[in-house]
Amino acid sequence: MGRQWGSAMKAAEEAGCVVSASRAGEPEAGSWSCSGVILSRSPGLVLCHGGIFTPFLRAGSGALTAAGTVCLPGDSCGDDLRLHVQWGPTVASPAGRAERDRLGVCTPQCAGPDSGPLAQPRGRPPLPPRSAELLLLLSCPAFRAHFTRLFGGEAPEQWRFASGAPEDEMSEEEEEDQLRALGWFALLRVLPGETAAKGRGAAVAVAPLGAVPKGAPLLACGSPFGAFCPDIFLNTLSRGVLSNAAGPLLLTDARCLPGTEGGGVFATRPAGALVALVAAPLCWKAREWVGLTLLCAAAPLLRVARAALGSLCPASAALTALLPPEVGAPQGLPLRDPEPPWAAAAVLVECGTVWGSGVAVAPRLVVTCRHVTPREAARVLVRTAAPKSAKIWGHVVFATRETSPYDVAVVSLEEALDGVPIPEPAEYFHEGEAVSVVGFGVFGQACGPSVTAGILSAVVQVDDTPVMLQTTCAVHGGSSGGPLFSTHSGVLLGIVASNTRDNTTGATYPHLNFSIPITVLQPALQRFSRTGDLGGLRELDRASEPVRVVWRLQQPLAEAPRSKL
Repeated sequence: MGRQWGSAMKAAEEAGCVVSASRAGEPEAGSWSCSGVILSRSPGLVLCHGGIFTPFLRAGSGALTAAGTVCLPGDSCGDDLRLHVQWGPTVASPAGRAERDRLGVCTPQCAGPDSGPLAQPRGRPPLPPRSAELLLLLSCPAFRAHFTRLFGGEAPEQWRFASGAPEDEMSEEEEEDQLRALGWFALLRVLPGETAAKGRGAAVAVAPLGAVPKGAPLLACGSPFGAFCPDIFLNTLSRGVLSNAAGPLLLTDARCLPGTEGGGVFATRPAGALVALVAAPLCWKAREWVGLTLLCAAAPLLRVARAALGSLCPASAALTALLPPEVGAPQGLPLRDPEPPWAAAAVLVECGTVWGSGVAVAPRLVVTCRHVTPREAARVLVRTAAPKSAKIWGHVVFATRETSPYDVAVVSLEEALDGVPIPEPAEYFHEGEAVSVVGFGVFGQACGPSVTAGILSAVVQVDDTPVMLQTTCAVHGGSSGGPLFSTHSGVLLGIVASNTRDNTTGATYPHLNFSIPITVLQPALQRFSRTGDLGGLRELDRASEPVRVVWRLQQPLAEAPRSKL
C-alpha cells in the first residue's frame, strides 16, 4: 500500500481484534459480535462498539438514552453475559508467532464439513478467544449532540444506520436498539492470565481531536461480519480519507462493512495514531447507499473513560494509567498539515430551495451545474467555507439547455471571493491518477464541504478530445457542480455532473460518477472573462452527436437487439 501506510498498517495489525458477547449456558441463543481495538497489552484493555451489549442491559436499551447518561457500569448488564476477545498473531508477540505456527487449521467458527473453501486459513490464523469482563459502557456527549443536529435526532426520517441494506428485514425494536447504541462504546478487560501479548504499555497512541485535517489519508481496520470466520475476515483493511468532521463526529469514505463497528481508524500522520472508532459502517439516505462510514473520534472517548473509571469503577481506577496517550500538539494547536488549498475553491450554491456545489474559476465567477441553477438571470446565493465563511449574491449569466449533453451553469458574483484560491485548470488527464472530489453533498452547509478520494478510472474521448471523466470517488446528491481535482498536483480536472443510477432498480452507485473535463469549458470561460461574450459557452448547446451519445451513456444500435443477453 506504499511507504506512507506502513506505520498505520503495523498499528492496525497489532491493535485490531474482534469481540463476542453471548449468554452463559444458552448456546442456542447465538452470539453478538463487533470489532475492537486493543488499548493496552498487559493487562489487556479493549475498546469496542457498545451495540452488542443492548440485549444484555438490565434496563433495556432505553438506559442508553436517559437524560444526562454518559457512562454505565459493567453491572448494568446481566450476570449471564459472557465476553470473548480474539486477535491475530503479531510480530510484537513471540507467543503469537508460536501459536500461529502451531495452528494449521481454521478456527471453529468456520470449520466444518460444509465450510468448503472457507476452511482454508489465510496464512495467519487468529489466536484462540480470551475471556474478558465489561468495565464500562461509555459515550461521547459531543458526538451525540452533533449526530442529533446533522441527522435529525434519534428517529431520522431519511437516514438509516444499519448492519445491512435497506431491504434487510429488521424489526422496529431491533432498529431502535441499534440507533440508541450508535454512539456507545465499551471498555473491556481481558481476564488475568489471558493477556493480549507479552510486554506492558499501550498498544496504540491516539491522535488529538482536530489533529488530522480533512482530506488526510486514513486506514480503517475491522472484521467484516464480526466473529464469523476470523481466519478470513479478522482485521480487514480499507483505505480512504477524512471526508468531513463535526467535532468528534467524523466521516470517511473508507469502505467498511457490518461487523466492523468498533474497529480502529488510523492516520498516516501522526504516524500510526488511532484517530477514531467505527460508529456505523453503512449510511443510507432515502434508501440510497451514501458510501460513507460514520466515526467517533477516539480522544474524547478515552477522556470519558478516564473520568468514569475513577467514579464508576473505583477498584479499576488504576487502569487509567494504562489508557493510551494522545500524541502531538494539544487541541487548538494541531501538528497537522493544512487542508489542501485547492479544497477551498469549492462553494455552496443555493437557488431558491435547490442547492448544490460549485467551483470558483475567477474572483467573481463560479461554475456549477444547470440542474442546480436552471434559469439564466436567476439570482443565486454563493457561500464559501474557507478561508472564512462568507455569503455573496450572484446571478446566472449562462445555463446550458436541457437538450445539451453538458450540464453547466455559470454564475457572476456581485462581489469578489476574498481569499478563495482560484485553481489552475488541467491541460491533460492521466487515467489511474489519484483524484479528489470536493462538494456539499449529504449535509449541505451543515459542516462544510466533504472530500472523497478515488482514481480517475476513465477518460472518454471523441475525436481524440476528452469529453467525459469517470472516477471512483463517492459522489452524493448535493455534490453536483463541485470540483474534481488531481490529489497530488491540485489542478482542476473537471466539474462533477452526476453519479450513476440504475434506471431499472432505482439503485444509486456513489462510486461510479462522471465529470465534465475542464478543457471543454476553459476556452469559453476565458473568452467570457476577457470580453463578456457568451458565444463560446453557447457552443456547448451545439455539441456533436458523438458527444451527445457519450453523455446518454449508450451507443446507437445498428439494428434492434435480438436477445436481452
